[in-house]
Amino acid sequence: MDSREGVRKRLSAKAEGLIDELMTWHEEMDEPTLTDIEDMVLRLRKELGQEMAEAVVCMQEGNRPVPGPACPQCGREMRYKGQKGNTVESRVGALKTERGHYHCSQCGEGIFPPGSATGAEGRALE
Repeated sequence: MDSREGVRKRLSAKAEGLIDELMTWHEEMDEPTLTDIEDMVLRLRKELGQEMAEAVVCMQEGNRPVPGPACPQCGREMRYKGQKGNTVESRVGALKTERGHYHCSQCGEGIFPPGSATGAEGRALE
């Protein structure tokens, strides 16, 4: 998990890169229309928004191992199987995350907390 300062620096660098991309695009365009400008700004905004959301999701406490949650299928304690990559579809686009993965040896169920299996109803990232 990145520190607040590390995330801030990474996001600032991303924003600066996107601003440079916008300025270069503008310099190379021959009289862009308002629609051209809007399309470019919306694309860059989406890219920065995804990066910001991904950073905050990855900073969540629930991304780190939690004591064996109960299996949502059979109720037995699940075992931590390490960090595993996952892509979550969000309103700002696909977010790549790496979170703790748990597996039930009894029924074979697997989960990526936080989620309803850990009692975080309404806050699940699955």
